[in-house]
Amino acid sequence: MLSASDPLPFRPERVLIAGVTGSGKTTLARRIAAQWNLVHHEIDALHHGPDWTPRPSFLEDIRAFAGTDRWVTEWQYTSKGTDAILAPRADVLVWLDYPWPLVRGRLIRRTVKRRLFRTKLWNGNVEPPLWNREAWSGENDILRWQSDTRHKWDERMPRIEASFPYLTIVRLRHTREAERWLRA
Repeated sequence: MLSASDPLPFRPERVLIAGVTGSGKTTLARRIAAQWNLVHHEIDALHHGPDWTPRPSFLEDIRAFAGTDRWVTEWQYTSKGTDAILAPRADVLVWLDYPWPLVRGRLIRRTVKRRLFRTKLWNGNVEPPLWNREAWSGENDILRWQSDTRHKWDERMPRIEASFPYLTIVRLRHTREAERWLRA
């Protein structure tokens, strides 16, 4: 596993970005796409249909772009079968393993902003209003989801390393490391 200080041994062409909800996977994916001339496929846009319903073509769409030569995407929806499609095709996995207070604060700010300004997301979806109590405590509470999955990547990474030994993994432990790594 590489750190922010270790140079990549090659120019990546297929990149996965992993991390807890709110770590900045999509933002980093966009930056990597622009910097390395890759196509960014935002996985949330492929998953969420109108009214937050899962799109029936989700895995089909994942297979389609994973079969191309140059892409970057966020690694999530692992319980829906994306692992078996994306990991065998990727050549680099960037793991955003940031401190809990940082990712928690980011998610709170993002969620409040989206709800307050009624930001249109994928396929016309909008998060519930800021004052909707169920959105902060129900089954779809993003903050609870983040807490519940906080250690997911810590637990999965040893299995990922063993299952995909050809996959170069870069572990970034803070946004400062991510910035340094991108500059290098």
